[in-house]
Amino acid sequence: MAEAPVLDLKGLTVELPRGSDRPHAIEGITFSVDAGQIVCVVGESGSGKSVTAQTVMGLLPRELNASAGQVLLQGEDVLKATASRLRDLRGTRMAMIFQEPMTALNPVMKVGDQIAEVLEIHTELSEADRRNRALQIMRAVQLPEPERLLGAYPHQLSGGQRQRIMIAAALVLDPALLIADEPTTALDVTTQAQILRLIRELQERRGTGVLFITHDFGVVAEIAHRVVVMQSGRVVEMGLRDDILRRPQSEYTRMLIGSVPSLKPPARAPKLGNTALAMEGLSKTYGGKGLFRRGRVVRAVENVDITVRRGETVGIVGESGSGKTTVARCVARLIEPTSGSIRIDNVDVARLPESRLRTHRRHVQIVFQDPYRSLNPRRTVGASIIEGPVNFGLAHAEAMKRASRLMALVGLAPDALDRYPHRFSGGQRQRIAIARALAMEPTLLIADEPVSALDVSVQAQVLKLLDDVRQRFDLAVLFITHDLRVAAQICDRIAVMQRGIVVEQGPTAEVFAAPSHAYTRALFEAAPGRNVQFGLAADAA
Repeated sequence: MAEAPVLDLKGLTVELPRGSDRPHAIEGITFSVDAGQIVCVVGESGSGKSVTAQTVMGLLPRELNASAGQVLLQGEDVLKATASRLRDLRGTRMAMIFQEPMTALNPVMKVGDQIAEVLEIHTELSEADRRNRALQIMRAVQLPEPERLLGAYPHQLSGGQRQRIMIAAALVLDPALLIADEPTTALDVTTQAQILRLIRELQERRGTGVLFITHDFGVVAEIAHRVVVMQSGRVVEMGLRDDILRRPQSEYTRMLIGSVPSLKPPARAPKLGNTALAMEGLSKTYGGKGLFRRGRVVRAVENVDITVRRGETVGIVGESGSGKTTVARCVARLIEPTSGSIRIDNVDVARLPESRLRTHRRHVQIVFQDPYRSLNPRRTVGASIIEGPVNFGLAHAEAMKRASRLMALVGLAPDALDRYPHRFSGGQRQRIAIARALAMEPTLLIADEPVSALDVSVQAQVLKLLDDVRQRFDLAVLFITHDLRVAAQICDRIAVMQRGIVVEQGPTAEVFAAPSHAYTRALFEAAPGRNVQFGLAADAA
């Protein structure tokens, strides 16, 4: 007789509040997760992936109601469990890793205490035994110097280390089911590879069933046994990983897979326009002598030489802490460089006094990673777009005309200018952020991880938009990313950074075809799904 699934969803339906764009968040969801199996759930934002996970964990917001179906955890219906029973089940038999560990971890509590808290709630172990068990699980998730990290706070750890702490807390009681909700989205490729390998090893060793929510098909190719594809609250396709990736049956699945950026850069003619940005010997150092003692010196960026021509996109890739964003912030003069020059249209902005920075910033605009945080939630998107031009003297009526033209350019209805940011999807908000940057008619556009938090289909649309506006406005684009697939498709040239130093740069196609530096080769080796030909690519081959 076959062993019962760890998780079995049967006809699960969750209702949305009245007035929503559809009646159900999820409807008639049926699939299972077996012991020792990783099931990846994929789909765009709003497809119901996270609502499914929240329902399993008993974490649905109050306004949502599971109106039909069953959620069987090792045969027990979670939907019928009392609040106290749910509390017992969480941690002991099911656990969840969230997307952003910094918001899931208590910032004023030591990470060792946060792991031990799970043991204190669910076991009778002594304080000494809880500490030893916390050390054991921290070693199991390959955290360095666990004795030291026990007493650290979340802000003192890297993103990858914080995610390992989350995994340690989730696994400390050996749950039968682990739910991972986009746990690697914000991580660089090498850290992402380590976390994926860790989850796979722990799943194999402990026989844990894993429900893994993601929009990254590279991750799916790397770890999934089975795949569930969701659209608008329904399951549209499910099956074995290779069947889904190579032979997708649903039109929606084919669209998602067709949107996955290839690791093979397309042919791009060299850009021969005038130099818009030239960095020479750019360095940024933090620390040094403090008021009462000598502080630690951190060379965030050291002797960086990068040029960007008009009409060209130059990418900077590397791990977290490599100096990518520090370079961008220096170029925008959000921070002051320690040494070196930054010439924009032949003006060295590295040493511009504060009184002249206002003019400089008119020519340099930034599109940030999270458009919801960069748009003022209390202002209409029209007010956000026209704010810069009006501050620089453009008449209000003319600024609104420009905003209307830009909304149409980025594929949004001009009559939506009077709406607030919360009424738009993530991809639409990023389009608005691009329109706001273009409203200043800049020479240089800095895109700092602009698509890393977007679904694969929306990501493809935003990348195409960025490429279109680059050509239309003859923009110089400095593109910061940790996603090698994105860099391959959008960048004419790339610079690879490690620990503040550019270790390799050149035309994207050449660097991808024959990386000369060991660090660059390590980045490519860590890219998830690097050896997989997805369904549509395989068909075309």
